[in-house]
Amino acid sequence: MRLPRHTLAPILVTLNLLCLPLPARAATVAVDVGHTPKHFGARGPAGGEEYSFNRALGRAVADLLAMRGYVVIRVGGDGRELELRQRTEQAAGADLFVSIHHDSIQQAWIDAGRRGEFSGYALFVSEKNPAYPASLQCAQHIGEQLRGAGEVPSLYHATPIAGENRPILDTLRGVHRFDDLIVLKTATMPAVLVEAGVIANPQEEVRLGKAATRERLARAIADGIARCLQP
Repeated sequence: MRLPRHTLAPILVTLNLLCLPLPARAATVAVDVGHTPKHFGARGPAGGEEYSFNRALGRAVADLLAMRGYVVIRVGGDGRELELRQRTEQAAGADLFVSIHHDSIQQAWIDAGRRGEFSGYALFVSEKNPAYPASLQCAQHIGEQLRGAGEVPSLYHATPIAGENRPILDTLRGVHRFDDLIVLKTATMPAVLVEAGVIANPQEEVRLGKAATRERLARAIADGIARCLQP
């Protein structure tokens, strides 16, 4: 008997999910939603708060990883205030810590009317992290997947001025070193901080707020994580 198309659709979706690449073991990923409601981080020109962007993207990344069979520790994003060191403490036992953020730019650039000049993602690792080589490798995997999804690294964090001047470790994939970021240097496992885009840019704020953009970014980040954790 041939099943009607509307009956086949959910079956095919389920089969597709089952065909997703699964980890060889139940690897654990801590997905950290940057900032809190009171300390919301950057603000876009239209009023969008970074915390809201982080929460939506972080949830999408965590959901994709759980769907693929990973154990996910969800850090932040529940409306409660959370200190930076508490974030890595909550991640204890994870194989990888990934902190989700959205970027701003220097206030002097904003004041000079340069918001529209800066866009794209940035990735950060810390040499003070005890698993620095693995952190760098994971950041490179995530950067490669973001590039494959059509995103472009911003690279402006390497500008030789006060407040920036972050060494670039991988120009192609947008990986920088930022040794004193607390969530990176206090993590006991490989750790990467992702700035998914520049919400200080009015066009970027709109683009990054769209569900389609968020889904594409989440899939790219999850794909990079999966490649990082392959045995």
